[in-house]
Amino acid sequence: MTPFGRRVRELREKRGITLARMAAGLGVTPAYLSALEHGKRGRPTFSLIQGVIHQLGVIWDEADELVRLADLSHPRVTVDTAGLEAEATLFANRLAREIAALDLADLRRLGAVLDEAAARRDRPA
Repeated sequence: MTPFGRRVRELREKRGITLARMAAGLGVTPAYLSALEHGKRGRPTFSLIQGVIHQLGVIWDEADELVRLADLSHPRVTVDTAGLEAEATLFANRLAREIAALDLADLRRLGAVLDEAAARRDRPA
């Protein structure tokens, strides 16, 4: 499941909207919407994201969150380490091979490391 798919499903169920009803409103099949929610389809198009926002009746922060999650929800990621240190290539390959063995706590710890690195990068010099 992707972050976008999980959030759409949570919001849809919270609002009592069936998969079939939402799919019809978006002009897609229920099978496609289910596959999108479960991460078996690639990142949604901008127009589909806007349709989801409209169907769910979300505004402001929730809409921004869905756009951000959609951007981070491609289920088949490519990591380009060309020009980086050898350790970056090693890490990317190890992560690709071992990600299925990581539990939620492991993933959150790795995410925290990435958040710290991003904060250092974004600090003014």
